[in-house]
Amino acid sequence: MAAEVVLYTTAWCPFCVRALRLLDSKGVEYTNIDVEENPALRKEMAARAGRNTVPQIWIGGTHVGGCDELYALERAGRLDAMLDSGQQQ
Repeated sequence: MAAEVVLYTTAWCPFCVRALRLLDSKGVEYTNIDVEENPALRKEMAARAGRNTVPQIWIGGTHVGGCDELYALERAGRLDAMLDSGQQQ
């Protein structure tokens, strides 16, 4: 079963675009929450992640971090397994 993927992003953020492109290239379905003009959603993101920067990414309920951490998982060969199972690798 595929893991649920949730991202908090803004449309103009280049790191958000990179993260979304990687997930799109893998055919991953995700929930993209745009925090650009919604302070309540940005506050929700900060409370969940402990960070104020975008993107913030969760896979299977596990907070991955941002774009750099997502690509680090990909380079380490751990992202696909995490996406497939929803488990931290």
